[in-house]
Amino acid sequence: MDKTTIIAIIVGAVASVLFAVLGFIIGSIHRRKTSEAKIGSAKEEAARIVNQAISQAESQKKEAVLEAKDEIHKLRTETERDLRERRNEVVRQERRITQKEEALDKKTETLEKKNETLDEKLKQVEERLAEVDSVKRSQFDMLEKISGYTKEQAKDYLLKALEEDLSHEKAAKILEFEQRTKDEQEQLAREIISTAIQRCAADHSAEATVSVVALPNDEMKGRIIGREGRNIRALETITGADLIIDDTPEAITVSCFDPVRREIARVSLEKLISDGRIHPSRIEEMVDKARREVEATIKRTGESAVVDAGVNGIHPELIKLLGKLKYRTSFGQNVLNHSLEVSYIAGLMAAELGADVKLAKRAGLLHDIGKALDHEIDGSHVELGVEYAKKYKENEAVVHAIQAHHGDVEAKTVVACLVQAADAISAARPGARRENIENYIKRLEKLEEIGNSFDGVSSTYAIQAGREIRVMVKPEVITDDKMALIAREISQKIEKELEYPGQIKVNIIRESRAVDYAK
Repeated sequence: MDKTTIIAIIVGAVASVLFAVLGFIIGSIHRRKTSEAKIGSAKEEAARIVNQAISQAESQKKEAVLEAKDEIHKLRTETERDLRERRNEVVRQERRITQKEEALDKKTETLEKKNETLDEKLKQVEERLAEVDSVKRSQFDMLEKISGYTKEQAKDYLLKALEEDLSHEKAAKILEFEQRTKDEQEQLAREIISTAIQRCAADHSAEATVSVVALPNDEMKGRIIGREGRNIRALETITGADLIIDDTPEAITVSCFDPVRREIARVSLEKLISDGRIHPSRIEEMVDKARREVEATIKRTGESAVVDAGVNGIHPELIKLLGKLKYRTSFGQNVLNHSLEVSYIAGLMAAELGADVKLAKRAGLLHDIGKALDHEIDGSHVELGVEYAKKYKENEAVVHAIQAHHGDVEAKTVVACLVQAADAISAARPGARRENIENYIKRLEKLEEIGNSFDGVSSTYAIQAGREIRVMVKPEVITDDKMALIAREISQKIEKELEYPGQIKVNIIRESRAVDYAK
């Protein structure tokens, strides 16, 4: 507290006391006549109050002065401490700068000495090089005199001798390789043919199915067989299907690799059983009728699929092929249902990406059209699909999507990529194909386990329902030359330890990266 505040407090206190005294005096005068005795005591009380107020004011004044002195002393102490610290810091900085200057001076002296030493060594090296050149020239001159050849003649002689040696060695290696190839080609050819037969047999066996026709009674089996088997022979000859009559009660099995012929045989047999008249002429009539019905069903099914997919303008022959897919299965999955599913999925993804939805659905619907023909005509279903799509003037984008949906060629359009993805999604979902979810998951886990079991592999991913694995290798361990070897080793281990339909593609991916940071 400063002096002005203390004085103000004292003046206020005195003023309040004076006002109280004046009020008291005025009251006393008014009551003078009745209370003269009290006047003396009032004056004394007023004097006492005034004295007390003065003493309190003095006391507060002293306290304020002491507090002010303490504050000043504290501020002075802090200021002096800050000054000392700053002074010490300045001294330390000066000492550090001095040390750095001394170190720089020493380094400069060292560098100057090193430069002087290097200059001396460079001079010595130049002198030595000059001596070496001189000795080299003299040696060449001496060699030319001794050999009788000039430098160019000696070079030509050496090259000619080396060329003759290399030619001989190359011829020997070629003969050795030819002989080894002859020794191995028979075994290699057998392995290739047996592997091809094994893979193709797996595909066809998985896709071949049979139809079962119920009989009203077991006596009907004898009537179908006919006298000396003439009825069953006629039915098998006309339909091209095999009828299996065994001990199964009240049932006949119709077997054929062609699903359409198998369906015609089944319908014909049901009609003959319903009609009751079974003889060769009647069989021929019923088979012809069943064939027309199946063809009509195929056409209706194809048209219905086109309508369901929301696609129009498809050639009638392609619509018939679509209808035939109703009787075609792939690993237990109905191909027509699969094609519709791919069409829906491709259309949905195209809509999300802002691509051509109609074109995506059209390509998805027709991507497996070749499977309606691959049991009748040689060639893969992709090749046949491309051929027939071109034959019936399909859009180039649709043809390309059919050709690229299994990765045989690189997908160059958005629609082709969408069809490829939709095909993998439809085929990969558990339950879509003849394989329960436990076996499906185990097979994928086993594929990844096989890939990760090799040294230098960082991670393995099974994709496309287990039809492909991608193996990421460590670039510092696996070189480009070793990639082909590890791919072959993984393929051989998969063939040895797993059973699977079709084939599995092994992709080895090696990536080198360099990372740095700008600071």
